Amino acid sequence: MLYILLGILGGLLIGWFAPLTIPVEYTRYTAVVILSIFDAVVGAIRAQLTQNEYDAIIFTTGLLFNVAIALGITLLGDLLGLDLYLAATVVLTFRIFKNVGVARRAMFTHIFKKDKNLTKSIHSDM
Repeated sequence: MLYILLGILGGLLIGWFAPLTIPVEYTRYTAVVILSIFDAVVGAIRAQLTQNEYDAIIFTTGLLFNVAIALGITLLGDLLGLDLYLAATVVLTFRIFKNVGVARRAMFTHIFKKDKNLTKSIHSDM
């Protein structure tokens, strides 16, 4: 998980200082790609915190699949003259919030279990 956080931090620093501008025509595509990547990263963090089986292959294929589907929906919307990228944005945002909620719950459950064990050990020593 440390490598993920370092990668995100490195990407943010590169993006902040790189003189790169994205044409307006591609902002929809950029938005859904960023949300897809963020969804995959938050899902990986959730998997790690809930003691699910985290697998790098599943993470990578899920990331690529999410990006491809989101880009495909956005492209289809552009071809049809519809704003279908909004559907991908809503779904990805919902998944991000859901995964953050599950991760938060797992993290607090883990923390409170440690506090209960610490309290029990303190009371048993007296």
